[in-house]
Amino acid sequence: MKSILTLFLTACLVVTACSKAPAVSPESPATAKADNEAKEGVTLPREQLDKLGVTTQPAAAREYRSESIGYGAVLDHQVIAQAVADLQTAEASAQFSKASLARARQLHATPGAISADLEQSAVQKAAVDTAALTLTTEKLSTTWGMQPPWKSNAHDSRVQSLAHGSLQLVRVTFPLGTLDGTPAELYGSRVGSTRTEATATMRPVWIAPADTTVPGRSFFAILPAGTLAEGERLQVWAPTGQPTQGALIPTAAVVLNGGKFWCYVEKTPGTFVRVEVDTSRPVSGGYVVTGDIKPGDKIAITAASQLLAKEAGPAEAGD
Repeated sequence: MKSILTLFLTACLVVTACSKAPAVSPESPATAKADNEAKEGVTLPREQLDKLGVTTQPAAAREYRSESIGYGAVLDHQVIAQAVADLQTAEASAQFSKASLARARQLHATPGAISADLEQSAVQKAAVDTAALTLTTEKLSTTWGMQPPWKSNAHDSRVQSLAHGSLQLVRVTFPLGTLDGTPAELYGSRVGSTRTEATATMRPVWIAPADTTVPGRSFFAILPAGTLAEGERLQVWAPTGQPTQGALIPTAAVVLNGGKFWCYVEKTPGTFVRVEVDTSRPVSGGYVVTGDIKPGDKIAITAASQLLAKEAGPAEAGD
């Protein structure tokens, strides 16, 4: 009986020992080192940074505003030239007929006076030419709107530049409800481009007649010639909402890794820390970010992928 009790106690001890939770192995030195390097960034001597081609520049302060997207087209300058020519012709005819009528009235009842029929014809001709000038002027509303940023239609330098093609007139339409007023300026690029690729700045901007083919609000804007071809379609962005102040991260400084966008900030000389970039505020030339990166922080604007390779694994350490 005693031997049976001894065997039973021995079996219980064995079962208890087997049911213990396995001991958690301590974190391997390699894993801990990798975590520390991810937090501390990558540190390289100046000669190696020069070899990789790493250059930095301070992050510029930049303002961002939410934007509405519209579409536009560059108008043919010959249409504007024809409108200007028609206006100048109508002005010349009206001025000539008014001057002829004034001379006829000055000579009235003098030895050099013209007949009553000719004087009446001069009155009629002046009235017809004045009406033609008024009609020609009103027709210009379809060419460049009712409220263009100039008062002297045919003689303003901007109108002459548009007629000669040294400036371009762009007509833009935005969806209904996306703009409350007339924007101060617009930014455009070829259709299919991203916001960061928008290089054309258009100003001034004023209201255009509604586009009967596309529901929305239409505007005219002036674009420097040579940016886009006449007749070309473009994608346009208009600032809306309140501005947000932040730091500009150039597009060339951004690298993609693990499904996220990053850039490298030089915290101390030769030490670069990888910081995630919020790409929800795109602007021309890059992205406006807030938070961890401040204006004035040194950003690696070249060789960001090489820094990522150095940080990612030891295989590149000897390069």
